[in-house]
Amino acid sequence: MPSGGESRRRDRRRVFLVPGGPALVEGPVEIMLTDGSTVVSDRFMVAICLCHRSRRFPLCDTSHRRRPRRRG
Repeated sequence: MPSGGESRRRDRRRVFLVPGGPALVEGPVEIMLTDGSTVVSDRFMVAICLCHRSRRFPLCDTSHRRRPRRRG
């Protein structure tokens, strides 16, 4: 039987921050939005949009590649 520390390590999710891109999270995940709604993904890796340009927000659709951020 695993100890409490081992169990907590197994429950942790890894998050990878991609420079200029999304946050990659080991799935499955449930994303809670500020309006109280949730988005669920059962994929093994989920890309979460950090630039707010995705048409599928909060999921990344690679819009950060096609539309450079405006400086202003």
